[in-house]
Amino acid sequence: MDTFTVDEETEDDEETEGEAEDYIPVEGSTRVSQNGAVTSDQAISVNGGSDAVLALRVSDEGFQEGGGEMRRVEGGEISAMGSSSSSNGGETQEGLDGWVQDQIDGLCCPICMEAWTSGGEHQVCCLPCGHIYGISCIKKWFQQCGRSSGKCPQCKRKCTLRNVRTLYASRVVAVDEDLRKKIRSLEAKCASLEKKNADWCMKESDWHKREADLHLQVQQLIERTTYLECLSSEMHGRGSGLVAARGHNFAENFGRQGSSCNFVLQKELQVDGARYFDIDASGEILVIARRLSGTGGTHVLTKMSLISPHEMEDILLPSGTKAVKDLRVSPAKCRLALLASLGKKLSVLSMESNNVILTYDLPTAAWSCSWDLNSSHYMYAGLQNGMLMVFDMRQTARPMAEISGPTSNPIHTIHSVLHNSALPSGVSTLLSASSVGLCQWNFGGSEERPFLVPETKNHGVCISLAHCPSSDDIVSTFRPKVEMSNEIAVSQYSLTPSVMGQGMQGSHVLLKRVGGNCYQKLGSSCANVNDVRLPRSAIIDLQSHHPLFVSGDEITHELVLQELPSLRVSQRLKSQKHPLRDVKYSHDLSPSLLCCLSEDTLQFFSAKFS
Repeated sequence: MDTFTVDEETEDDEETEGEAEDYIPVEGSTRVSQNGAVTSDQAISVNGGSDAVLALRVSDEGFQEGGGEMRRVEGGEISAMGSSSSSNGGETQEGLDGWVQDQIDGLCCPICMEAWTSGGEHQVCCLPCGHIYGISCIKKWFQQCGRSSGKCPQCKRKCTLRNVRTLYASRVVAVDEDLRKKIRSLEAKCASLEKKNADWCMKESDWHKREADLHLQVQQLIERTTYLECLSSEMHGRGSGLVAARGHNFAENFGRQGSSCNFVLQKELQVDGARYFDIDASGEILVIARRLSGTGGTHVLTKMSLISPHEMEDILLPSGTKAVKDLRVSPAKCRLALLASLGKKLSVLSMESNNVILTYDLPTAAWSCSWDLNSSHYMYAGLQNGMLMVFDMRQTARPMAEISGPTSNPIHTIHSVLHNSALPSGVSTLLSASSVGLCQWNFGGSEERPFLVPETKNHGVCISLAHCPSSDDIVSTFRPKVEMSNEIAVSQYSLTPSVMGQGMQGSHVLLKRVGGNCYQKLGSSCANVNDVRLPRSAIIDLQSHHPLFVSGDEITHELVLQELPSLRVSQRLKSQKHPLRDVKYSHDLSPSLLCCLSEDTLQFFSAKFS
């Protein structure tokens, strides 16, 4: 193994001045230039003569892959880790150049090639020329050179031991300005690429948003096209066969004048937390079911005067009542209101004393309620499990009857029907609506089971029911039915909303009650309905004019009035807020009043006849 040695002999100062860059190769050694580059397996003379020879001899096996550090081995040998053998040619040369530049410069003494220290015998020091050495090595150098011929081992500038200056630094590193410029250039390039990437990400986001908007527009156009096609086909079919389909039982409708009634907005009032309402025409007030704002908000009834300045009075409900699902004012002008609630309660409220005078416990939550139009003492409650319960105010201990329906789906709407001569005396009839369709219930006669109205089958999910007692007009609203097959929801219709709670294509179906238990379908029309909520609708009996069916359009957010029996749209009223929660009409007021509740706004429309 070759060793690193310093010769004891030196040449005269005159012969060595100006020869700091000269090197004399010695066979069998490795040559190291002043900047640390290893050029060949040669020995090097620092001063160009035979005196004070500084040689670095490195074996071929000394450079190995690994930690990238140079260490002094036993016997004065130096091994370099992190480079390949010199036999690798140009690659080895480049690797050694980079290794020496990065690892030796600024870290190791150029005499002994060991790292200097921040203190002790090998503390870092410098000569007046600026070259740096370990203090013990430079002292030995000057001792060998003699006091009169002391020179810097690298640049040969004259100096003595007295000129040595101790440096107090933990580490001395010379920064490569070329590498620094290259790093700055790469950093600038990275910043530019990051900016470009951010710009492309923003553009991609905009493209996705634009694509979603286009898909929505296409969906709306498809739905609109389907609606117009459906309306066109129905109008063609209805024009030739409508009169014959009705028969002589409906001749009075054609004797009425064409509808020339328009509704005009009179007033808007803010009512926070309103859900449902009904009109007490005899007291000229509105009864509104509300939920006060805040966490765990209290459920109250609010009485609002229809006379300006529309004073309001809150009535607190018992704590177990919970949310009100349906609210009906008695048609007998006895100032009573019937409440169906999710707290498994059917309650009767006196609007004169503002107190709950009757409460019936129910086996499950109530979804709907109704007064009997033929007897003011009877009341009905539609339950969540599909059961219907009959109550008599004169018997407060228990219900008169509990009847299971044809299905277990919640009964969301109940309407009492005026007595029909085709039924035996004393028989009361109810119409109810659940998701499967319309159901008729008969009480007081033979024990007849409730039955589903066949004309409402195969139309989808029934979500609303409107009934006019005086004309027996019935309009039921449907949305597409969704059937579950192999855990995948497949709609019967090709058009389904992409977001829950949005408008979708549905239908209104017009029926007429014929006799006691028979119904006839008069027509249908397309409708924009909600895919989740259960909307409210109503039929306006204008007496000398054709009846009007009132419902909300979930896409245009309008209150739509359709003439019966043609279902022709006669007027569209703009609703201030969406969604439409409840709608009621009263002809007992002067003038007659159409009320619409949407979100927290209550609108009043009056009829104008021409």
